[in-house]
Amino acid sequence: MVSVARICEKIIEQKPFLQEALSKGIINYGALTEEIQKRVEEEYGKPVKFAAIMMALRRLKEKLEHSPIGRAKFSADSDIAVKSDLVEITVVHHPKTRELMNTFSTMVDPKQGDFFTVTTGTHEITIICSKRYKKYFLKKIKKEDLLIVVENLAAMTVKIPAESFETPGTLYLIARALLWENINIVEFVSTYTEETIIINSKDVGRAFYALEKVIKENV
Repeated sequence: MVSVARICEKIIEQKPFLQEALSKGIINYGALTEEIQKRVEEEYGKPVKFAAIMMALRRLKEKLEHSPIGRAKFSADSDIAVKSDLVEITVVHHPKTRELMNTFSTMVDPKQGDFFTVTTGTHEITIICSKRYKKYFLKKIKKEDLLIVVENLAAMTVKIPAESFETPGTLYLIARALLWENINIVEFVSTYTEETIIINSKDVGRAFYALEKVIKENV
């Protein structure tokens, strides 16, 4: 039979913000116990004492203090680059649209400040590019292949340490910082030492402040 401690741990693992609050000791153990007791008993198959759950949570707190999330770090040269005035275009994925996206990629010039990314999914392809290419690209895309166009976007690229490739939690720190500010993440675009977050242009100021803060707190 699965132990009460393991059941509690599984429940908390499913709630990252609750997990972090518990690890930092800023949560009311009694209130949390009341919140999860019914689910713990359902999974355990019989009544569980209130004190047993609270004790399991306290022990979990000690374990979480040494969790991977706590070890995720940025480096002293981590910075934030912003690109504004972007548009997202998503099309149906098939050989013709894939070829078209490749053609588009040859037109942009990063040296001139152009922004262009392509994400190829199983059934869809999404490009995010500088808005000045929007009209031309849409003229080349067949109406039946076009799924959605999203405008007024900005990209915020965070430089991350190479070690983040093998360290859990870096992406979580970024997402958490924006979620706490109620900022919606439209897309995530990742490379080896860069995390690019696509957001609404109106949120750039608050997002920059939030990311700058989380970097300074986790160097």
